[in-house]
Parts: sequence; C-alpha cells; structure tokens
Amino acid sequence: MEQVAFVTLVVIATIHLMMAAVLSLYSRYKVQYLSLAWIMGIFGALCCTGIPFTSLLKFENIGLFHPFMLLALVVTSFLQAIYPLSIPMPGYLQWGRMWKYASPAILLIILYIGSLLLGNRPVVIHSYGEFSDYWWRPDMVFRLCGFWLSVYYVVNILRLPRLLARNAEIPRYVKGYFTAMGLTMIFYVVAAAVFNVTLLLVYFYLFSLLNMYLFFRTLETMAIHLPKPEIVEVSEAPAEEAIVEADKEDFNEANRRRFERVEYFMQHGQEWQDNTFGRDRLCAATGINRHLLLQCLRSQGYNNSHDYINSYRIAALKRGVSAGTILTVNDCLGVGFGSAKTARSCFERMEGMSLDDYLRRKLAAKSGQ
Repeated sequence: MEQVAFVTLVVIATIHLMMAAVLSLYSRYKVQYLSLAWIMGIFGALCCTGIPFTSLLKFENIGLFHPFMLLALVVTSFLQAIYPLSIPMPGYLQWGRMWKYASPAILLIILYIGSLLLGNRPVVIHSYGEFSDYWWRPDMVFRLCGFWLSVYYVVNILRLPRLLARNAEIPRYVKGYFTAMGLTMIFYVVAAAVFNVTLLLVYFYLFSLLNMYLFFRTLETMAIHLPKPEIVEVSEAPAEEAIVEADKEDFNEANRRRFERVEYFMQHGQEWQDNTFGRDRLCAATGINRHLLLQCLRSQGYNNSHDYINSYRIAALKRGVSAGTILTVNDCLGVGFGSAKTARSCFERMEGMSLDDYLRRKLAAKSGQ
C-alpha cells in the first residue's frame, strides 16, 4: 500500500505542477488565471512534500481521526474554498480577505503544533467507542475542531459560487465544477475521518480528474475567445485546379484557397440561416471532404465546422440587434438557430456572456441615445 501511495502522490504532483505552469503562462495575458495557477501549484507542492514520507507511514496503525489527516483535510478544503473568492477579482487584490478567511485554520494549526511541542502526544483510536474515553483530551479537542472547520469550508465550496453568481458572470461549467468538488470533498471528509486507505486514494484520483476538467475547460474557453479572422468578402470561389496546384507546392496556401471557397459559399448561398444546415451540407456544397474541411477551418483559427457556421449566425444576430430587427431571444431563430436554448448556449460559449444580458445592454444603450 505504501508503494501505491507513493505512485499516486508522484502522479498527482506531476499533473498539478504541469497545470500550474501552463496557467501561470496564461495568467501573464489574463490575470484571472493567476489564482487558479497558485492553487494548482500549492497542491502540487504539497504532494511533493508528502512523497518522502510515504515509506514511513504504517497505515494499519493510523486509526480514526488521525491529526495529520485532519490537518491535510483543513488545508485542502480551505484551498478549494478560496477559489470562488477569486472569481470576482484576482486573488492578489484581496489578500486581506483571504487571510481573514484562513485565520481560523492558521490559528488551529499553530495551537496544535504548539501543543505537540509542549509534550502532548496524539492518541490512537481504532473504534468510535473509544471517543468517550479520550474526547476531553486537548489532542482530541483540536481534532474535532479541525474536522468541523473542514466541514465549514466544504459547505462554502458549495455555497459561495451561487452567492457570487448574483454579482458576477460565472460560466455554468465553473458552478458545476464546484458542486462536484464539494461532493468530492464530503467524500474526503469521510475518508480522512475513518482513514480508509482505499477511499483516500480514490479521492486523490477523483480530485485530480476534477481539476484536470477545470484546467481543460479553462483552456477551451481561452481557445474559443482567441481572435478570429474578420469575414472578408470573397467575390469569386477558387477553381479546383488552383487548389490542386497549390496543394502540390504549399500546404498552407491550399488550405487558404479551400477556406476561400467555403467563405464564398457561406457569403453567397447563406444556407446557414436554415437551422438544419450543418457540416455534411457544407461539404456537399463546396466539394470538400470532412477531413479537408476541418483542416482548412482550423488553419484559419476555427475549432470545428459547428463553431464556424455558428460564427456566421452570431454575426448576423449582432447585425440584427444593431439594426433593431432582433429584440428578443426568440427573434434569433431567424438567423439559423434551432431554438432559443441553442442560441443562448452558443452565444454564451463563443462570446463569453449570456445572450439575455447582451440584448438588455444593447437595447438599453439604444434607448438611452
């Protein structure tokens, strides 16, 4: 079991340090990623700190409510709870708020370490029936305080994002992440309290998978919001012979020519206004197979054909709002969206704000003129 714990800590440390490094790089361009980079880095550092001690653990003798497990629980639950606080503004702008929130945990850890230095020794308990004999000892009082403080932080993991959502625009996947993380932390509370090694290792992997999910969704959000090429009017579609000739000499030029053919069709055919229009019809109309279509779209900064087609619909939606022909979400169906729900989800994912808020702001700005 010690070897399994060692491998687990190495894997988790590597994953979190890698994510911290990537997010630190992106935080140079968007400071909102700085807090998440710090949290991932701290988790990676904590795992690295624990790696040398795995060979010293005697899992069968740890017992229930072990103090070191509870201290790790307090630290982990606090770190997960402070991330929602950094959503409205970067974490480094609110250090006072963070320290105030951490003060109970810091005080508890200092007092417990002080009691150990004064000669207080942890009590090993293997059954809940032994609590009646030892609950009054300072060691057990500290443990129980740490347990309930962790519960408080876990509750805030579930509660804070919903409170902040009233004053800040939080993507749905972030709220879903915190719900899943809160439930996972409840699982960790149980695993740390009873100290079941198998449950604890399961938690470590669940924890890492959730953080990887948040990491990749963060990168996906950034990729979606990368600057897209402006729609340039294409007056004539490139001939097939020109594309074939370009493909022999310059791979990138061939992709550019294919993209011009796709653009010509999208600008002059405007079949994208039909909500049933999709990749297959685009391939049939342009004579480009799925692989080459995806290749040429990605060469111009589009993630896939679905995002490319919807970019035309969103551009038409914005023109309609400016012209006053689109006033409600239901009016957006005229630009090719199949339903109001689809229009909302697509707009929020690609523009980074809700469609309803966009319409309200634009209409309010027009009425104020």
